[in-house]
Amino acid sequence: MGTPLLMIEDDTRLAQMVGEYLGQSGMQVTHRGDGASGLAQLQGTEGGALPDLVILDLMLPDMDGLDVCRRIRALPGPAAQVPVLMLTAKGDPMDRIIGLEIGADDYLPKPFEPRELLARIRAILRRRTDGGQPANPALRFGSLEIDRDARTVTVAGQAAELTSYQFDLLVALAERAGRVLTRDQIMEAVRGRELEAFDRSIDVHMGRIRAAIEHDPKTPRRILTVRGVGYVFAKQQD
Repeated sequence: MGTPLLMIEDDTRLAQMVGEYLGQSGMQVTHRGDGASGLAQLQGTEGGALPDLVILDLMLPDMDGLDVCRRIRALPGPAAQVPVLMLTAKGDPMDRIIGLEIGADDYLPKPFEPRELLARIRAILRRRTDGGQPANPALRFGSLEIDRDARTVTVAGQAAELTSYQFDLLVALAERAGRVLTRDQIMEAVRGRELEAFDRSIDVHMGRIRAAIEHDPKTPRRILTVRGVGYVFAKQQD
């Protein structure tokens, strides 16, 4: 049984090509041709039957892919945490920004090389399973607690909702609290993703993380911007 993936894509020919290519690398792709059937597939699965990742096209016949991503993140239970790799037409930066803001873990502009799609899928899956079993999985900063084993974040006992990639970004910063990191250093710490000139993607994710863990995201006290350099996770909080 291969690694289960769900592809929500109205281009049947493209979906077949992707399924065959990924199948050669030990992945099993279930294809759904529109947003409604893709969401129904996710809602109808239980426990281990969930896909490990969703490949989501931006342009679908019945609804916008961004709306599908929003609905995935609003699903009850583990289905809401399934990583989403969004396919964006023409590589429009605004599409990328919006997709990341609403919870996509990564994006890939069309047309794309199948090898790059495979590399990005493997990177996302690796981020979910990498990291080993630390002796003390919990990082605590005042009311903020980051459990690396359970991959959960709580603020004053309340769960903070983050995508898999955002969780890894937060851990990378928190493990280096007090140290200023450039965007490239942050991406290198997370690993598994090629460096790119599109620094705005990191900024978007940081905004989402702040919205989840800061008392006032507009005046952050945990993740601070170092203008012209990058970010620093403050040691002293709350």
